[in-house]
Amino acid sequence: MARRQKKFIREGAYAAEVDVEIGESEEGWSPYLTLEDAERLDQVRLALRRGDVKGASQLARVFYLTPVAS
Repeated sequence: MARRQKKFIREGAYAAEVDVEIGESEEGWSPYLTLEDAERLDQVRLALRRGDVKGASQLARVFYLTPVAS
C-alpha cells in the first residue's frame, strides 16, 4: 500500500515542499520511500545548498523564509 505525502526540506533561507509516495508493507522496513523519491529529495536539498532556486523549483515547491521580528 502507498500513500502520497509532502516532505519538507530546509536549507538556509529556503524551504522546499516535495511530494513523495510513502510505501508500507508487512514485511521489512516500513514506511519507506521509493528510490526515485529519495533521490529527488537529495537533488532538491543539494540545489538549495548551491543557491540554485530555479533548479530546486523544477522538482519541488520552494519558499523563501523570512524571520518574524520578536
